Amino acid sequence: MTDVTRAEQPSQDEPDLLRDQFKQLVRYRALLVAGVLVGLLGGAYLAFSGADSYTATSEVRVRAAIEDPFVAGATADKNIDIGTERQSALSSTVADAAAKTAGAQVATMSRCLQVTNPPNTLVLRFTCTAGTAQHAADWVNAFTKAYLDDRQAQTRATVARMVASYQSQLEPMVTQRNDLLDQIARAKSSQVVGTLVSSQTNLLSRITELNGDISGLRALDTTPGVVIKPGVAPSAPSGPGLPMMLGLGLGVGIALGLLFAWVRLVFDPTVRSDAEVTRALGAPVLGTLPRLRGRAAAGGPGGSLLAGGRGDGRLAEEYRAVAFRLTHDKRFSERRRLLVVAPRGTGETPAAVAVNLAASFAEMGMEVLLVEADLRTPALSARLRTADGARPGWARTPGLGEGGWPAGLQVPIDAGESGSFDLVPGRRVRNVARALTSAPAGRLFAEADEPGSVVVVLAPPVLGYADAIALADRVDGVVVVCDPRAVHRADLERVHELVDAAGAAVLGVVLHPAEPGTRRRFGLGRPARPARQAAPADRRDGDLPQEAAPASPERHPVP
Repeated sequence: MTDVTRAEQPSQDEPDLLRDQFKQLVRYRALLVAGVLVGLLGGAYLAFSGADSYTATSEVRVRAAIEDPFVAGATADKNIDIGTERQSALSSTVADAAAKTAGAQVATMSRCLQVTNPPNTLVLRFTCTAGTAQHAADWVNAFTKAYLDDRQAQTRATVARMVASYQSQLEPMVTQRNDLLDQIARAKSSQVVGTLVSSQTNLLSRITELNGDISGLRALDTTPGVVIKPGVAPSAPSGPGLPMMLGLGLGVGIALGLLFAWVRLVFDPTVRSDAEVTRALGAPVLGTLPRLRGRAAAGGPGGSLLAGGRGDGRLAEEYRAVAFRLTHDKRFSERRRLLVVAPRGTGETPAAVAVNLAASFAEMGMEVLLVEADLRTPALSARLRTADGARPGWARTPGLGEGGWPAGLQVPIDAGESGSFDLVPGRRVRNVARALTSAPAGRLFAEADEPGSVVVVLAPPVLGYADAIALADRVDGVVVVCDPRAVHRADLERVHELVDAAGAAVLGVVLHPAEPGTRRRFGLGRPARPARQAAPADRRDGDLPQEAAPASPERHPVP
């Protein structure tokens, strides 16, 4: 098998990279569902909140006052500032007049009104939203009328002021003309009469001009505008409706869900793919245990650890595939020692992997010794079925170690159709580190030096205890067992550093799904792990009697 190092792997193609990122986002199903629900609820709220509101619209074409609208080119509309007219329509004066006409409160009507101007037109569009269709129509028409009345009143007031100003200029001129007429009548000299007549002519011309201006102002058409679209009661509530709002909410919800998932992905410390596991540990993924429904992949508490009785099945075949891959690894085939360990946690899958790998090696015709190096909470002998008959003759007496472990006891285990293998059960000792590094333990691990033999060692988690590191230099090959959704990248990198510093090598990784009894909270945290069976609170490892070895249905002492 080709060794996998931390060398940079070839970059993925862009479609593969996008596909991998999408798969990682889909992992956070709870966040995606939450985003969709938020979008749907928001769309439903907007749809139902607009179901009791009605909108009516009217349009007014604004025109300027003009004396003769039928004369060619006689238009003053270009002098209209439509922006100013829009602000005038929204003024409090117009709102007060409209409220009096409609018999409603000024504040309520002011909130309902919107005035817009279609581009490149002299049209003002009045829009009013009310609780009933009739109110919406009445109120928009009241605003339209109030605006036109206000604009006409302003125009008429302007005309009246200008007429009054012209009248104030005209009256002195009329008096002065009358005085000139009297002087002309009394004058005797023709020269004086000519001068007075000339003055009177000039004055009469000015009077005629002022009279013309006054007449023009009084003849102005002060119509402020024309209603080109009156407001009518709408036949349906305003808004796009429930189906459209739900569709929009669904689209927005999916976008929100993807955004939530992306943010969670950015800050997720767990590994997100097999490639990240390989990069963190510098070793290939040997296999991924399938998720089996109806029964646990690693056996339930108190149940058998052998997969499906070692018969046909997806889980058993996956274990066989992992074992075959290991046998083709040069580093393992030279020493045939294997340490099975998890980074953290107290799950049962590492024990199941160790047992099933031992059964798979036995199925290949090898003589297998499974060593339970968990001297803190040993439990394998109670979980496995012993085989009938004597144990294999190649096993040798290891002798007693620290605290009576290894105790010179090997239990033959029935692996079903795969055959059998030997188990050296663990037991609680006073000094775990001394027992694992003792000379009898070393002779036990050296059993793999016999031709056609394999030693599989099960140890506690690497980052939980130093036991696995104490064994790594004696066993050499390490298989890490982990749930990729429950282990952090930093944990895997730390495991690689510790194993490498101990002089061993990580041969590969076995991935597994979440164990029974674990749970995730909305995909946001690490799964809760089942409680570990620990020693009583009032007793420490050093206080346990040496006779406290796990019970076994049958024990075969070494002759």
